[in-house]
Amino acid sequence: MRVGQWGTVLKGALADVQRNHTMAFAAGLSYYFVLSLFPALIALSAVVSFLPVPNLFSQVLTLMSRFVPADSMGVVRQILHDVVNPHRGALLSFGLIGALWTASSGFAGMIEALNVAYNVPETRPYWKTRGLAVLMTFLIGGLLLVALGMMLVGPEFGAWLARILHASFLWARIWPVVRWTVSGAFIVMAVEAMYFLGPNVKQRFLHTLAGAVFSVATWLALSYALGIYFQRFANFNRTYGALGGAIALMTWLYWSSFVILLGAEINSEALQVAGDGTLELKQPPPHKVKPITATEGDIAA
Repeated sequence: MRVGQWGTVLKGALADVQRNHTMAFAAGLSYYFVLSLFPALIALSAVVSFLPVPNLFSQVLTLMSRFVPADSMGVVRQILHDVVNPHRGALLSFGLIGALWTASSGFAGMIEALNVAYNVPETRPYWKTRGLAVLMTFLIGGLLLVALGMMLVGPEFGAWLARILHASFLWARIWPVVRWTVSGAFIVMAVEAMYFLGPNVKQRFLHTLAGAVFSVATWLALSYALGIYFQRFANFNRTYGALGGAIALMTWLYWSSFVILLGAEINSEALQVAGDGTLELKQPPPHKVKPITATEGDIAA
């Protein structure tokens, strides 16, 4: 697609935000994400507890605090502290399966919202979309775990890798840049996978790159801006009391959902501008049989 066409894409995406009620869908997704966030983190804590790395889950939460506003992160830590520690062993039984199933509800809601962003109907059966939501939970969760793992390994790992591979001293110097670049690439791939698998649209994986890069970059800037806003301007504790941290978390999830849907709108517009303006469904709707009228029935008789 030519560079001059991106203005048309952005203009169309902003128009679709109002036409498709994107902000209302973002509010609904924030509800689903609240239901999914804690089961997903609880399942993660149960799995990483068996890895030979001390305090790995605490390191994951510390890393999350770089992106999640402090007030929101306080609520996450408090709930996980009350739930995870007493029930760590039980989480590896049926509770872990239930947690993963609940976590997939967020992706089920995301599939519906992405269909609206792409302006396509959902023609796939429920069992297929729900199975796809579970698949996206594992796939996107795995990509994000790799990104988190790359962020967690420090400069010492780069120096150790340089010694093992007999690399030059320069490798140890550039390792922090490589580490964050690879982490960012996996986060973009996770968002791309969501745009590629979720909507009922046939498209190439590369077609989702523009919206994924936009949404990740905007989400990082937005999270930083919300952190400053919560600390210096907003005072949710004074307005909402004990619910202040929860309101901050919902606000962060709301704007995060909005940015993801805005990236989907950009992909949808880019796909239509690059093509003939129509989108091909992954599963065409079933053909409707024309009913036989009374006159036609009499003639056939």
